[in-house]
Formats: sequence, structure tokens, C-alpha cells
Amino acid sequence: MTPAEDLIPANDFCSHYKVTFSFISSLQQFGLIEMMSVEETNYIPQSQLQRLEQLIRMHYDLNINLEGIDAITHLLDRVRNMQTEIGMLKSRLRLYESID
Repeated sequence: MTPAEDLIPANDFCSHYKVTFSFISSLQQFGLIEMMSVEETNYIPQSQLQRLEQLIRMHYDLNINLEGIDAITHLLDRVRNMQTEIGMLKSRLRLYESID
């Protein structure tokens, strides 16, 4: 896959999901998603789609404002990191328990 195939024009995304570009731009300004600009056209990397869809649902389906979305995503990221750390600690603990 070439890099151009990995990019979705932001306007196409907004039309498909029926969201405003200003909302997507605000998400970028909050640091919640990444967008790229190539020759004055904004693109969304395909790797951002799942996260972007989740943020759209939070905002439009649950009526959560951008500040709330920012707080929620920060907390969810912390929980994921803690779950990863707990998994690693459990593995290390099993290693020490098997030595006995």
C-alpha cells in the first residue's frame, strides 16, 4: 500500500460520516487525532479511523463536549497502559513463582 492510499481526504470523511470539518479540526487542535495537509488538502490517516469514529460517537451520540472527550480519552489511555503494565507484572510474577 502506498502512502497516498493510506490517506483519506478529510472532506470525503466528513461527507460520509455527516460531520463538520470544524469538528474534525477541533479534535486535531486538542491533539486527539492526527491530520495531514498535502497541497492545501487535509487528509486523515487510515490508522486514525477507529479512534475518530469513537470520538464522533462520544460527541454526537452521547453529547459529550470536546473537553469531556479529551478527559475521557486521557483516562482510557491511562487504563489501557495500566492494563498492559498489570499483564507484564503478572507474567513476571508467574516467572518468579515457577522458580520455587
